[in-house]
Parts: sequence; C-alpha cells; structure tokens
Amino acid sequence: MGKIVLYLAMSVDGYIADEQGGVGWLGGDGSEPGAPGSYPAFYETVDTIVMGWTTYHQIITELVWESWPYPGLPCYVVTHRQEQDRESICFWNGKLTVLADKLKTEREGNIWICGGASVAGQLLKEGRIDKLWLSVIPTVLGKGVRLFAEQGQELLLKLVRAQHYNGIVDLVYEKR
Repeated sequence: MGKIVLYLAMSVDGYIADEQGGVGWLGGDGSEPGAPGSYPAFYETVDTIVMGWTTYHQIITELVWESWPYPGLPCYVVTHRQEQDRESICFWNGKLTVLADKLKTEREGNIWICGGASVAGQLLKEGRIDKLWLSVIPTVLGKGVRLFAEQGQELLLKLVRAQHYNGIVDLVYEKR
C-alpha cells in the first residue's frame, strides 16, 4: 500500500509561490552551494505523482521547456478541464479523495503530492496525507500563495526527521 506524501518547498512565512505564482525565490542561502538537498533521495522513493492543473501548467510552460521532468512515473493532474491523457500523464477530473484512495490501494511506493496549495489543502482537510516533507527556504515573502489556508481543524503531527543544508531546513512529519 502506498503512502501519500506532501513534499513541497515553502518560505519561512508559509508561502509556496509569490503573488504571481512565481517560484524564482526557491533556493538556499549559498552557504553550501554543492549540497544536493533532499530531493534526489526523496525522488527515488516516488512511485506516482499527483499535482493540480496550475502546477502542471507552470512546469510545462515556465520551469521545463525541453522534456517532461518525471519520465516513466505515472502522473495524475487534477483538473476540471477536459484534456486528453498523454504518455504517462492522466488528467483526473473526478473527486480528489477517490483518486487518493485508489492510488494508495494500487501503488506500492510514495505518492508524491507535488502541488499546489489547493490539492494539498483538500487532502489535508480530508486526512489523506500520511507524511508532510516541507523544505523551508530562507526567504520571507510577505504575501503570495499560502500552503496552509484555513483548514477548519487542527492536524497533530509528529516530527520524524529534520535536516539542514545550504540554509534550507527540511522538516518531515507524520500524523500523530
């Protein structure tokens, strides 16, 4: 059975993007420029990727122009749009919790919630996130796209790992 893991970077004040949706501020403080960070090791555990339309659109139009950055991994894009599925990309316009439950049952490795805030918020609110892996970037944005909008309930967490590199702090939590 797979585990649903929210793996995202956020600013010190809890934003995942600036007001225009930009992520140009992502990066460390330069104190360890050669540090590989946690992404390569995390990516090795990923079996399936889930993201919202905005994240998908940003990846294909702003961040990666040459090729899809997740070759060989099934990817589900949650959207209300009627899109044609592509090679390893399935456009899901059903209920998000149904997709989450389906993937947990069918997949073995980590199911990476890659973004964005709406998808993450819905899954958190419905109790579907098994692990939160947050990379805190040494930047205060002041405004933008908040990772944790009002949830309406508290979520108790247990810290299972913390590490730092290049000014970035990774915090890994599981539900208590």
